[in-house]
Amino acid sequence: MPLPAPLQRLRAAAQSVWLDFIDRRILDSGELSRLIEAGWLQGMTSNPTIFAKAITGSNDYDEDLRRIAESGETDPYAAFVRIAADDIGRAADLFRPVYEASGRQDGFVSLELPPGIERDTAASVTEAKRLFALLGRSNIMIKVPGTPEGLPAVTELIAAGVNVNITLLFAVSMYEQVAEAHIEGLERRHRAGQPLDAVASVASFFVSRVDSAVDALLPESSPLRGRVAVGNSLLAYERFEAIFAGPRWQALASAGAQPQRPLWASTSTKNPAYRDTLYVDELVVPHTVNTLPLLTIEGFADHGDGASLDAARIAAGAAAVSEARAAGVDLDAVTDKLLVDGLASFAADFERLIEAIRVALGAVRAAS
Repeated sequence: MPLPAPLQRLRAAAQSVWLDFIDRRILDSGELSRLIEAGWLQGMTSNPTIFAKAITGSNDYDEDLRRIAESGETDPYAAFVRIAADDIGRAADLFRPVYEASGRQDGFVSLELPPGIERDTAASVTEAKRLFALLGRSNIMIKVPGTPEGLPAVTELIAAGVNVNITLLFAVSMYEQVAEAHIEGLERRHRAGQPLDAVASVASFFVSRVDSAVDALLPESSPLRGRVAVGNSLLAYERFEAIFAGPRWQALASAGAQPQRPLWASTSTKNPAYRDTLYVDELVVPHTVNTLPLLTIEGFADHGDGASLDAARIAAGAAAVSEARAAGVDLDAVTDKLLVDGLASFAADFERLIEAIRVALGAVRAAS
């Protein structure tokens, strides 16, 4: 499986591709191994929606659920963690060579904290540390939602050496706070005399959902439709370049610290009027990650046309955001609502998953 030219361009631009998907079949079939070995993928992410579809959408996990029920387990969340840990652990082992070859910058697999604790800093820290220890692999990231309560959790986890993927970021202002939380965690770790080179973090900045929300506020004829999300993302990237520079950062970098890379999430197009590779083509920027479903990766590999970032593109992105605000779009209100809606969506999917596992465990017990 050769590496197609569009994917070669991403590698040349120092952008990594992480697969936004996991299920038992991609592991058992050897497809994930083939994609990694061919250089198509440098990491993997998961979330409650992905696991809900994987576990409830097939019979692939029936045997696991039967064994878990027969072991006497009655807590559906504990059962989910056992299943997820198996899949995530297997994927992390497959990505281990990428992790080592990249100097521990890539090769990560992410597992998200359960919905319901995103407003509880202490609970988030406790569960993140537990899951990280349970998986027992250095190329695991724990996903922490980008809420105000998540910020001190990020600092605490980075200081403790737990790799973190901060997710559901929509606002540039929140991205800035997340980057600060990462740096504060590294500084605490450095003061404690702990090594910095093995702890990593990414900031998952969501893209297409911003256009979906903003487009609904603009006239059908507006030239701003389909442009604000990329502009918003590029503004966050400008802040990344500024934050991870200068004396404060250089003091950490000289001690081995890695910058917290922006990760472009939600980069499959939601509007069928837009080209399927829009949010890959427009966000080819150095030292970032793009996490994509397999269908979008295959589409980009076939006909992607990403060009490297230049000053003109950054200026055009900033102009689109400014023009949208001038047209009456309250982007702050939009991004605030997107966070609330994203949390609610993940919570609903997770609750359906937990209920399905509860029913499955009960059925096994009733039959025994």
